[in-house]
Amino acid sequence: MTDCRETAPSLSVARRRGFTLAGVAAAALAVCAPLPALAQAKGEVKIAIIVSKTGPLEGYAKQTLTGFALGLQYATGGTMTVAGKKITVIEKDDQGKPDVGKAALAAAYADDKVDLAVGPVASPVALAMLPVAEEYKKILLVEPAAADSITGDKWNKYIFRTGRNSSQDAAANAAALDQPGNVIAILANDNAFGRDGVKAAKEFTRKAKIVHEEYLPVGTTDFTAGLQRIIDKLKDQPGKKYISVAWSGSPTPFGKIADLELEKRYGIKLATGGNILSVMVQYKNFPGMEGALYYYFGIPKNPVNEWLVANHYKQFKAPPDFFTAGGMSAAIAVVEALKKTNGDTNTNKLIATMEGMSFETPKGKMTFRKEDHQAMQDMYHFRIKNDPAFAWGVPELVRVIPASELNIPIRNQR
Repeated sequence: MTDCRETAPSLSVARRRGFTLAGVAAAALAVCAPLPALAQAKGEVKIAIIVSKTGPLEGYAKQTLTGFALGLQYATGGTMTVAGKKITVIEKDDQGKPDVGKAALAAAYADDKVDLAVGPVASPVALAMLPVAEEYKKILLVEPAAADSITGDKWNKYIFRTGRNSSQDAAANAAALDQPGNVIAILANDNAFGRDGVKAAKEFTRKAKIVHEEYLPVGTTDFTAGLQRIIDKLKDQPGKKYISVAWSGSPTPFGKIADLELEKRYGIKLATGGNILSVMVQYKNFPGMEGALYYYFGIPKNPVNEWLVANHYKQFKAPPDFFTAGGMSAAIAVVEALKKTNGDTNTNKLIATMEGMSFETPKGKMTFRKEDHQAMQDMYHFRIKNDPAFAWGVPELVRVIPASELNIPIRNQR
């Protein structure tokens, strides 16, 4: 069988011509798979991927879709088949709305007869979708929604997650920020992602002191009042002062934070995690800033990431972004599970196979924890460098924070 990992057709060209992810996958199959391989395919595996193709998280969704398509190409060697079955992908737009996402997942299971689903981007949408997976007794592989409650108190056995959760973010950032004498105010989204993230941050912050929590809606365009409340809480505090930002979606507060010159005027430094490259353009204003992140294309050193970076540059003339790696990881997990079941899509068999399953991703090895199906994974402590060769602030690796060190609690009621 032909290995098309280096010859898959350009996703960028396909998307410009109006193809969906399923169309891109079909194009890859048509170019890469020899005719005998097509003739041998028996049946198909149908996968729905449900993401916010419209709304404030649209950029995250595009990266997830691209990563998922690339992941299928990589994991199947370009054939778009697994165990002799053709992989068919159906895209759906949840618009960032919980009710729309819930309806889209129900339609995917009931009408499209998909074998499993992947997504969504937004944590509130994911929480609305969890009971649907349980009702239809079908797997929902969550990527990249991060709220702890998804694999915590709202979890059911049909839910797996390749994306990192809020506790993984918090534990990793604590490794960079939780020091005696540090005083922190947190700015976060007023939704499940933001509030779960702050709850986890408070749990993992044991040496520093959190003095204020500020929550603003996704889509906020004027951050002035919220940031002023943070300044008022921090400016007279003794010790090293930080504004810690846990923000998802566009617009972001980083431009306004830079304009306010908080460090120069009040001695308040910014601390935040990684983000998509377009947001990290603002990080150039904060050289030396430290935090922890889930993925940056220049950090992991492994064959899967090398393939992703090389092929993404080849097809898009740009590096893979924050959520591209997550989409690829989800696709690899699906294909690896189906290889192990020899193409059997029976849900109970897939669950038994995926529990405890390890698989290689652009971040290295991930393992689905048996107790809550959360993918355990390494994180990265970084320091921002203002490198004129890049449009964004470059996160230079301080150290890899191994999954075994993060000590992530099991939060479900199983």
